[in-house]
Amino acid sequence: MQTSKAHITHIVLFAILAVALGALAICGLLTGTTELPLGDVWDALIGRTTDVGTQTIVLKMRMPKVLVAIAAGAALSASGLQMQTLFRNPLAGPYVLGINSGASLGVALFTLAMPMLGVGTASWFMSFGITGMAWIGSAAILMLVMWLSRKIKNINTILIIGMMLGSAISAIVGILQYMGTEESLKAFIVWTMGSLGTVTTEQLYILIPVVIVGMMLAIVAIKPLDVLLLGESYARTMGINIKLTRLVIFLSTTLLAGTITAFCGPIGFIGLAMPHLARMTFRTASHRVLMPATMLWGAVSMLLCSLMCDIVARSGVMLPVNTITSLLGVPIIIYVVIRNRNRQ
Repeated sequence: MQTSKAHITHIVLFAILAVALGALAICGLLTGTTELPLGDVWDALIGRTTDVGTQTIVLKMRMPKVLVAIAAGAALSASGLQMQTLFRNPLAGPYVLGINSGASLGVALFTLAMPMLGVGTASWFMSFGITGMAWIGSAAILMLVMWLSRKIKNINTILIIGMMLGSAISAIVGILQYMGTEESLKAFIVWTMGSLGTVTTEQLYILIPVVIVGMMLAIVAIKPLDVLLLGESYARTMGINIKLTRLVIFLSTTLLAGTITAFCGPIGFIGLAMPHLARMTFRTASHRVLMPATMLWGAVSMLLCSLMCDIVARSGVMLPVNTITSLLGVPIIIYVVIRNRNRQ
C-alpha cells in the first residue's frame, strides 16, 4: 500500500515537472527584448508567418536558447547525480574530476596564449576555436583521470587527485590571465560567465546528439549506481564490474558536463544542487526515479534562470546565467549541509 502511494506521488510529481517544463519553454519563446504575441510565435513555429523578422527571432534566437537551456540543465544535473553517487559525497558535482578546469585551460590557451604568439583570431575562428579547445581540455583531463582510475582502486583518492589537478590548472590559467592582453582577457572572462544564447542552430546539431549519447550512458549506469550506494565492496560481491562502471560514468560525465561547458561556458551549482532537490521532492534513493527526476528538475531550473535573465534584460541590464544559477543553487546546498550536519 505504501509502495503504491509512493508510486502515485512520483507520477504526480513527474506530471507537475513536465507541465512546468512546457510552460517555461513557451515563456522562453515569448520573452525577450522584443515582445511577441503568442499567435505570432505559433505561426513562426509552424511556418505559417511571412514576417522574416519574427521567424528569425523565434527560430534562430529563442528556440535554440530554449533547447540549450533544457539540454544544459538536464545534462549537468545527470552528471552531478552520477558523481555524488560514485564518490558517495553530497557535495560532489559534475566538475570534481577537473572537467571544468580542463575546459578553462583549453579556452585560456586559445584566447590568452595564442594572441601572445601572434596567431590571428578571426571571429569565426574564435567561435569554433573556443568550443573545440574547451572540449579538448575536458577530454584530456578525463583521459588522465580514467588512466589513473585503472591504477588506483580507492575512489576517494581519485576525487582528491581531481581536485588537485583543478587547483594546478587554475594556477596555470591565472598566469595566462596575468600575461594576457586586454582584449583576450575580456574574451576569456565572458566565456567564464556562461551563456545560453551564444549557441547557434548549426552548433545544436553537435550539442544535442552528444548530450543524448551521454544521457543514454547515464541510463545504462542506473543499476550499478543503485548498488554503489552500498559501497564498492558490496558492489563487487553483487558482480558489478567496478572499472567498467567507472569508465561508463566518467565518459557520461565528460560528454554531458564537458560538452555543455564547451558550448555554454562553466555553469555552476545546477549539477550540484538539482540531485538534492530531486531527492527532497521524490523522497527516494532509487536511480530509476532519481535520474529522470534530476534531469527534469535541471531542465526546469535552467529554463527558469534563462527566463529571469531575459526579464532583467528588458531593463537594459544583461546578467550572465551563472549569477542566477548561483542564487538558485546556493540556498539548496546550504540547506543540505545543515541537514546532514544535524543528522550526525
